[in-house]
Amino acid sequence: MIVIYIKNHKFHYEIENLCRVFFPYRKIIVKTCKKVIEPLNDYICTEIIEKENKSSLIVRAKINSTDYFQEGNVEKVRENYESECERVLAVLLFNILCKATGILPPWGILTGVRPIKLMRKLLNELGAEKALNYFKEKLLVSDQKAKLSFNIANVQKKILDLSTPKSFSLYVSIPFCPTRCSYCSFVSQSVEKSNKLIPEYLMFLLKELEYTGMIIEKLGLKLETVYIGGGTPTTLNADELKILIEKIYSSFNMKTCREFTVEAGRPDTITREKLKVLKALKVTRLSINPQTLNDKTLEEIGRRHTANQAIEAFNMARECGFKNINMDLIVGLPGEVYNDFVFTLEKVCKLNPENITIHTLAIKRAASLMREENSLKNKQAEIVSNMLDFANTQLYQNNYFPYYLYRQSKMLGNFENIGWAKENFENYYNIHIMEETHSVISCGAGGVTKLKDPYSDYIERVYNFKFAYEYITRFDEIIFRKDKVLMFYDKL
Repeated sequence: MIVIYIKNHKFHYEIENLCRVFFPYRKIIVKTCKKVIEPLNDYICTEIIEKENKSSLIVRAKINSTDYFQEGNVEKVRENYESECERVLAVLLFNILCKATGILPPWGILTGVRPIKLMRKLLNELGAEKALNYFKEKLLVSDQKAKLSFNIANVQKKILDLSTPKSFSLYVSIPFCPTRCSYCSFVSQSVEKSNKLIPEYLMFLLKELEYTGMIIEKLGLKLETVYIGGGTPTTLNADELKILIEKIYSSFNMKTCREFTVEAGRPDTITREKLKVLKALKVTRLSINPQTLNDKTLEEIGRRHTANQAIEAFNMARECGFKNINMDLIVGLPGEVYNDFVFTLEKVCKLNPENITIHTLAIKRAASLMREENSLKNKQAEIVSNMLDFANTQLYQNNYFPYYLYRQSKMLGNFENIGWAKENFENYYNIHIMEETHSVISCGAGGVTKLKDPYSDYIERVYNFKFAYEYITRFDEIIFRKDKVLMFYDKL
């Protein structure tokens, strides 16, 4: 356990998150206090002492019986005084934790999900050279990660420039999977347990789509992308998929839609009949996600398909005419060594999908792998780093380039997830949802509508109920909440 003391400042959230970068699986207790009574166990104290013209920032810690101390100052007259206090305090803490653990996180003091969003803001304000230097010198981001962020921000610009103040994307949630993977923390239910809910869930989802479509028409918004995700949408049968997609077409003006993605993540849910339905209804992009092509790992993480089934599903999609396919892979899966990942990625590259998304394993509290977290963290962090280095080299050599990036808590090695694409095959939806550049209207259980003010950074969230049974039994409240979309745009 580590106790964090917060004295005379309000940056407890940032301090706690930075500590979790170094100690992702230890219990952390945060206490706001006026006086620190040093405990016998590990602790960290962050303090700001305000003086006449400047403030002293102090970080003290005891970690593994060793004492640490760092101090800095911030002039009170400087611009952005509060944000600079937060940054300097984080830098002092970062220096201590690096010494105490021997770990040098590549993202420096950045703990947020969206580093590209920050890079884009700095590019607009400071220009290219100063933005890169700020990442490296002020935020302590490694040269490699700073350049990666810079390159992705530039790739995204051509897509973001297509968006207008009236643009939005539609997300449709199908929260069912064949089985639950051991690393998964998404709100999804295995079909074994919830198959009987699907017909009723679909009936209510169609009603929500229809009602949402009426709101969108009233507001005159412009649909840019559609993404059916989950869960695994292809747990629905062919007829159910047809009904769902036809309802989207009848409820929304699809003439402005630039792409239509369906997650077909689990190869064991993909059939030729379903693929023909999706193709006939002009779905433009599929995601077929093996995660690994090692059968032993697939069995261990709870996926009921083989590597060959994943390859067969991919080939079947090609035969049905799909020319834009993504494949998700995960580095750091339990039991996998460097050569296992090399084997998987080389095989996937031979298939030549248009997108390959490389995820770093992130173990959430809801995932069953959480029980093994400490041993996983220690053994896998260095292996993951080597895997990611190989992925970068291999993907560049095969004419892929990174186009979107996001981070999660409890990621092995504090790394990131990166989407790679062939030229002109970037997934627009992924960019818009990660960079929060226009509204994303969500329908279905677990969906979160993000309403973006096109003239500022303000975002308002509207939550649907998480679980399918809640969504069904409290559907009237779902419809009531959808009216918040109207209220939001009426205020603009």
